[in-house]
Amino acid sequence: MAEHGTSTRGAAVEGGPGPDPVDSAALDEAVRFTSELIRIDTTNRGGGDCRERPAAEYVADRLGEAGIDPTLLERDRGRTNVVARVPGTDPSAPALLVHGHLDVVPAEPADWTVHPFSGEVRDGVVWGRGAIDMKDMDAMVLAVVRAWARAGVRPRRDIVLAFTADEEDSAAAGSGFLADRHAALFEGCTEGISESGAFTFHAGDGLRLYPVGAGERGTAWLRLTARGRAGHGSKVNRANAVSRLASAVARIGEHRWPVRLTPTVRAALTELAALHGLKADLDAADPGELAREVDGLLARLGPAAALVEPTVRNSANPTVLEAGYKVNVIPGSAVGYVDGRVLPGGEEEFRTTLDRLTGPDVDWEYHHRSVPLQAPVDAPVFAAMRAAVECFDPGARVVPYCISGGTDAKQFSRLGITGYGFSPLRLPEGFDYQGLYHGVDERVPVDGLHFGVRVLDHFLRAA
Repeated sequence: MAEHGTSTRGAAVEGGPGPDPVDSAALDEAVRFTSELIRIDTTNRGGGDCRERPAAEYVADRLGEAGIDPTLLERDRGRTNVVARVPGTDPSAPALLVHGHLDVVPAEPADWTVHPFSGEVRDGVVWGRGAIDMKDMDAMVLAVVRAWARAGVRPRRDIVLAFTADEEDSAAAGSGFLADRHAALFEGCTEGISESGAFTFHAGDGLRLYPVGAGERGTAWLRLTARGRAGHGSKVNRANAVSRLASAVARIGEHRWPVRLTPTVRAALTELAALHGLKADLDAADPGELAREVDGLLARLGPAAALVEPTVRNSANPTVLEAGYKVNVIPGSAVGYVDGRVLPGGEEEFRTTLDRLTGPDVDWEYHHRSVPLQAPVDAPVFAAMRAAVECFDPGARVVPYCISGGTDAKQFSRLGITGYGFSPLRLPEGFDYQGLYHGVDERVPVDGLHFGVRVLDHFLRAA
């Protein structure tokens, strides 16, 4: 096996699908493309305030240079998506979707060490908004398919590439639009890969984990409305809308949701316990006993608990309050927003619990909603992901986990595509990958990008 960062062009990677087409040009391109995509400001402020077209045209140009014919699609002007298909050698094999979004969340330059849209490469690191979420993955995918074109290599399965708009808001102009209006472009796709998985997680005592997403909690963003009697701030008011909203929000924030183990989370806890030499008894029928067992296990897993803890329960976090217009006026209504996340199978429990917590004086409705997902961890495609990572980082361990948030996989699931989080990066100890999502000083190591290109190439040709 070649050393990390060393070209193996023309050589067979041990346990791999054949000669490795990844050359030094591919490694350099992954870094350059990440940097150049970051420089294209695709900030998504929500409500349609974004323009992905310049980044989409950049991607389309890079694909065109490799002889791959891209299709550019828009629901709204400037909100551009790119779709292309790389033909495989086996027409009978199902196709595989590889998707990444082009938009990013806002960044305040004054808060950053470097300008968030500089794409600066400094001390072996690429800096900027989108470096891990997820222009790095877009760049690595481009580098891989261009390396294939140079070497005359084809994957076994058709690979459908989708570079989407609007993931950082509702996805209505992006993957939702593609799934609803252009399903034919994804014909034959049975599985897909995208962000939030296969990154190095240092779990202590030299244990290196690579969590691969095999599920997502559903999104349940809520709007709460409390109504009452408007009046003078100096008067007694038993129907104060602000008080009613505040009470409901406090109940929601303090609620302890019961433990609910999905198959993905159960598999994650079982594998993590085994790697730590712990016994995992996860079959308790009594909800209280199960909660005590799971919470006790999490307490003994050390850093690895962070991979699982957000996904053993539903959650609802109050995030926004809006009420009033003058200090001595009691308003007739007050509004709040709650970020709810729902486990597969937990939708009914979530609804009935919110009805109870909000009470008779506060109404609630879904502000934005998307389905939870599960993907099998015993599938051949998961085994191929595991093999690809462990080929290039011997001694590491791939484990399944459930993504606490959501990705475009939710929209593509409407087409019957099973989604996995697989955006491989090798990261040094102390690198707070998850903390940099939507955070300040977002960045990605150059070595991590090189690793990701090799792993993606290996997986995409072997899957």
